[in-house]
Amino acid sequence: MTSENYIYSNHQAMIDDLSIAGRNLSEVISEIKTLYLSDQRPWIIGFSGGKDSTTILSLVYCALLSLPKEQLLKRIYVVSSDTLVETPVVVDMILSVLETINKQAAADNLPITAHPVRPKPDQTFWVNLLGRGYPAPTQTFRWCTERMKINPVSAFILEKVASFGEVIVILGSRSLESASRAQVIANHKISGSLLSRHTSLPNAFTYMPIATWSADEVWEYLLSAPCPWDGNNRQLFDLYKGSNAGECPLVIDTSTPSCGNSRFGCWTCTVVTKDKAIEGLVQTGESWMQPLLDFRNELHFSTLPENKTIYRNYKRRIGKVSYMKGNITDETSGDKKHIPGPYWMHVRKRWLSTLLQIEKDICDSGRKIELIQKDELHQIRQLWLRDPNEPDWADSLPGIYQAVYSDSLNWVENDAGAFTEPDAQLLQEIEEEYGAPAEMVMKLIDIELAMTGLSRRTGVLNKIEAVLKQDWGTLEDINSRNSNPDRQNIYKDKLASLKQRYERLG
Repeated sequence: MTSENYIYSNHQAMIDDLSIAGRNLSEVISEIKTLYLSDQRPWIIGFSGGKDSTTILSLVYCALLSLPKEQLLKRIYVVSSDTLVETPVVVDMILSVLETINKQAAADNLPITAHPVRPKPDQTFWVNLLGRGYPAPTQTFRWCTERMKINPVSAFILEKVASFGEVIVILGSRSLESASRAQVIANHKISGSLLSRHTSLPNAFTYMPIATWSADEVWEYLLSAPCPWDGNNRQLFDLYKGSNAGECPLVIDTSTPSCGNSRFGCWTCTVVTKDKAIEGLVQTGESWMQPLLDFRNELHFSTLPENKTIYRNYKRRIGKVSYMKGNITDETSGDKKHIPGPYWMHVRKRWLSTLLQIEKDICDSGRKIELIQKDELHQIRQLWLRDPNEPDWADSLPGIYQAVYSDSLNWVENDAGAFTEPDAQLLQEIEEEYGAPAEMVMKLIDIELAMTGLSRRTGVLNKIEAVLKQDWGTLEDINSRNSNPDRQNIYKDKLASLKQRYERLG
């Protein structure tokens, strides 16, 4: 008996005996086969590596094993979102499963292929947090989900929509996960059909074969059924038991709940106060992950209201000091509530050094791991050199990497741009003597350099005005100027005079 026949016969025996959520399992398998054969729309299975997505992939795989080979005409794409900051023990397991699925599906002559998708190089977690200085995600500013999960998966789905016209996305979503999730599922259901409309993507439909299952019923299936691609699901069960946390679903829209408490989420997640998943893994023997937990805890510490001024610039990336709209005031001071900007450059530099050291120490202990990609380091370097508030004239990143690894990446020689550290020292001396902020002078020179040699310098005055209108000086100086009408009028008069002089020169 071939492995394919062995798996199918064992699965068939279980189907005959098992009833889940009020239905015999044979009915579920039959429903999947009927839907598969009903049209030519390809299927995309969202796979997170957790219990729910493993269950639907197993059901679909076994349904296809029971179909005649001549009927297997429709492609099935298994798509898994790799944010590049997944919990290490989990991402290793997921990538291994995807590789195994590709090999076994080819051996079984099934039209199934597995594909990991990743965020764009300039939209990864570290490029945004360390490069741009974005604050660690919170419930009110959860910038990571769309950039790192929704967009990569959506791009894959839309690519298939462009090729085939319509697609069906198979999801492991369950109504019992949460009341809000149940409402979303109900709102998008197509009357008289097994399908629902995708919440945001045109020409994409969703099918949720285990929508009515409970978590216990999912485990009942997984621990009873043979894994159709290889081995069994004990490793998955042990991982859940070891981390003492829930599952992070494959996210396809903003209605999907946060997975910060989950083992199948990002090890950097700060949406929740404590990462019970990594804590559980450390407590059950994965002690090498303790430095990751400590790093993640400092990221969370930086999000607490009382710590924001320590970690973050008082100016936004647009160069302005901002306050909450309306009459929202600070509970401590009673002043209008200030909105802090990106992380200070010295904080980002320290965190990058720490992250690289953790990576090196783990690798030196015999584990293969890459916490931050080389492409991300190049992106971060560029962002630091051109930071809107604190340009890194010293070009620090290559030195930070060298200090940790005693090695050098292939840095582009002319990356440093127009300004260097000696230039920064000269501008600092000018600031001390004349009171002109060094960063402001740098930006004005940068405008001039960018437009040098152009026959028409249209818009140069607007660019200069935009720089001059940014907030310069300490937070106290800025607040003092903004609250003093006389000083504001002096600024407006000087700006008007500058415009007149420039127009006469033109």
